[in-house]
Amino acid sequence: MTTEIKVPVLPESVADATVATWHVSVGDTVTRDQNLVDIETDKVVLEVVAPEDGVVTEIKETDGATVLGEQVIAILGAADEKASAPAQSNEQPAASSSAPAAEGKEVDIKVPVLPESVADATIATWHVQPGEAVSRDQNLVDIETDKVVLEVVAPEDGVMGEHLHAEGDTVLGEQVIGKIKAGAAPAASSSEKTESKSESAPASSDENSDVLTPSVRRLIAEKGLDASKIKGSGKGGRITKEDVDAFLKAPAAKPAAEKASAPAAPLGERTQKRVPMTRLRKTIANRLLEAKNSTAMLTTFNEVNMKPIMDLRKQYKDVFEERHGIRLGFMSFYVKAVTEALKRFPEVNASIDGDDIVYHNYFDISIAVSTPRGLVTPVLRDCDKLSVAEIEKGIRELALKGRDGKLTVDDMTGGNFTITNGGVFGSLLSTPIINLPQSSILGMHKIQDRPMAVNGKVEILPMMYLALSYDHRQIDGKESVGFLVTIKELLEDPTRLLLDV
Repeated sequence: MTTEIKVPVLPESVADATVATWHVSVGDTVTRDQNLVDIETDKVVLEVVAPEDGVVTEIKETDGATVLGEQVIAILGAADEKASAPAQSNEQPAASSSAPAAEGKEVDIKVPVLPESVADATIATWHVQPGEAVSRDQNLVDIETDKVVLEVVAPEDGVMGEHLHAEGDTVLGEQVIGKIKAGAAPAASSSEKTESKSESAPASSDENSDVLTPSVRRLIAEKGLDASKIKGSGKGGRITKEDVDAFLKAPAAKPAAEKASAPAAPLGERTQKRVPMTRLRKTIANRLLEAKNSTAMLTTFNEVNMKPIMDLRKQYKDVFEERHGIRLGFMSFYVKAVTEALKRFPEVNASIDGDDIVYHNYFDISIAVSTPRGLVTPVLRDCDKLSVAEIEKGIRELALKGRDGKLTVDDMTGGNFTITNGGVFGSLLSTPIINLPQSSILGMHKIQDRPMAVNGKVEILPMMYLALSYDHRQIDGKESVGFLVTIKELLEDPTRLLLDV
């Protein structure tokens, strides 16, 4: 029996997507909920997980291919003994990684050099525990600053030594936070290896296979459980949803969950969990609150007929991708229209600094990107000098860096205006909050077919609401409405973008 692996259902405002990265190959044995492939849209990256255990028998669309919603991209066959046998043997070295390590030269693990604007950082997550084997360039720990997450990798092969600072500790640039025994290897007797394999399988890790899939990791966090105490039944001891459910039903699970939750209700599973905000989440919260409290924020709305752009995109998307090697999306049109509108309304491209208004003669646009750690706004610079293809490539690069936690402080610094596209998540209408010190932000929303009056007749058109939030201290109603109407006119007649009229 075979199972089809399909692209998820895409939002209405997203016409197609791109196969970003396959994490498995033909012939690989996979387990239920294991991430198979990343599917990339204009703004977000979607994970496609295995619906059940099996073997990848065919990959129909390779990395970089353009795909549609619910399109079949791979075939999953039934798991057999021949496919699973080598996987078990490959797990043995990882399972014994918690054993004592042989002697080796100690190497310091240091916090990276922090940007001048960042005073300190926080240890977010240790990915390797003392005694576990590590390989060169393997990510050991995530260091979180106010805006970005930095990965600290192993300088060479060896065994992880002690952690000098635990998760949640505040650290400085170039501070020593751990040790590695370079060149060492885990040492264990055969009996210890057997015991390690049987008792520590859930905690063992195959370096490049996410032991906890996103759905399982989320479930464990919601229930306040300790993953190391859950026995996995998947490949190499991988924990599945069924393992978590079985652990919750076991008599010993209740005290563990209650201990991790504070405080817990006396009956049933009505528990709660207190988790400190990450530095990024605290920064987002403070900046949003500051924007609400320190600006005279007002939102004005309009709507745009997306049919001309959708027709243009449909006509040229194939030749565009063949010529430029990048998919033609909607965001490049939004950026082009916003850039032209900013030229016509310099008040919107300005910011308040004390008692002064600073007018910018360049066009750096922040693009709101959703990442696993929160919403960030990396900057696409000099948009007035970029072609449509260059804009698409720039947005894709920022989205990938955001997904992988590779955004730098330079990527996040500056920006005169922000575009946020909640439509990819299905948002019909919203009032976005200004991204300080900017004075305005444009919200794009879901493209939805609606009956509209055209020349006295009713037509069904793909319409999208626009929302412009702005600081009324600086921008008057005339400028804000004119700016939004200009964007509407440019999007409804994209030829004007090319002719500059």
